[in-house]
This record gives sequence, structure tokens and C-alpha cells, in this order.
Amino acid sequence: QVQLVESGGGLVQAGGSLRLSCAASGSIVSISQMNWYRQAPGKQRELVAEISSGDSTNYAVAVKGRFTISRDNAKRTVYLQMNSLKREDTANYYCSFLVSLLSGRWYTSWGQGIQVTVSS
Repeated sequence: QVQLVESGGGLVQAGGSLRLSCAASGSIVSISQMNWYRQAPGKQRELVAEISSGDSTNYAVAVKGRFTISRDNAKRTVYLQMNSLKREDTANYYCSFLVSLLSGRWYTSWGQGIQVTVSS
């Protein structure tokens, strides 16, 4: 019923920038928390950034000062601006939204993931 689709990933040189987008579709009544996660090969998935419905944000220590999360409620979209990229940022990136549906129930919906590769 709810689909999240990421875009904006790809290959970039170290020191460069990328902007990820994640847009939701479906019969959504409300969106609360929006998050970005990432997972590198052989490593555990980690929370990169999160943003609340009131625009409060939190970042992983590894990306703080380089990444910025933002949201556009009208477009039902979350963004992740990634600057000063490092090889350590190479991973599959996933968005997740906490959404409420017409039934009144809340769910955490996940995107399929998008690859970000940083080369030297």
C-alpha cells in the first residue's frame, strides 16, 4: 500500500557531493519520523540521520557536519545532502518513514535501498 522510492545515488569521487531523495506514495494519512540508514558490505546497518515531524534532527557521529537531512511534507519526501564524501561513506542507503494509514494504524515503511559509491 505504501511505497518508498530512493533516487540520487551513484558513483562520486572523494570530496564530492550527492543528494539522495526518498518519496512516498500510497494512501498515507500522516508521516511522522523520517530516517536514513546505510549498510556497507559485511557490516551492520546503521542509522545515518533522522528528522521528526517538528524538524528536529539527529546525525551519526561519522557524518555530523557533512550530511544534512531535510523534509518536504507537501511532496512527502525526505532528502539527504551529502558533502565532503569519504570512501567510508560507500554503502547501500535506505530511507524509512513512520506512517499512519486510513485504518488508523502506524507502520514503518522501508525503501528498497540505493547504492552510493565513493572512489579515491
